[in-house]
Amino acid sequence: MNQNDILTLYDYNYWATARVLQAAANVTPDQFTAPAGLSHGSLRGALAHTLSAEIVWRLRCAEGISLAALPAESDYPTVEVLRARWRDEEQKMRAYLNLLTDEALQRSVHYKTTQGAPFENSLWHLLAHVVNHGTQFRSEAAVALTAYGHSPGDLDLLAFLRERKT
Repeated sequence: MNQNDILTLYDYNYWATARVLQAAANVTPDQFTAPAGLSHGSLRGALAHTLSAEIVWRLRCAEGISLAALPAESDYPTVEVLRARWRDEEQKMRAYLNLLTDEALQRSVHYKTTQGAPFENSLWHLLAHVVNHGTQFRSEAAVALTAYGHSPGDLDLLAFLRERKT
């Protein structure tokens, strides 16, 4: 894995997230917070978990900080607050990724889980994990959005790559 590959994955990640957030802007406040049968409860829960995980992993990888807990779902009371915080996080993540070298992607990152268990993985594995994790929870959010009549449409990597070529 090299820097260009990681940058492409993150371009995809933020493209797909933007599609989901655009669709989420159409739901009512009640739909945003209502139980939706998702692993994190509501549409807000799924999206808050995805964003919170991105924040936690960036801090672990870029700053060597292992938080003891994810930011709370209640930190994102509305879709607009969530979107604004995500824009900020995207800027921070992109700034970090743009500084990486191919060699740096191979280095080991030592971190602790939110439960305090120590682990070590290569940086590129962790960065790829963030994108993969986002795919899982964006998909859950897309299920709720589709049920509310606001499908985000195709979120596949190939759809992104094909759109990007045009």
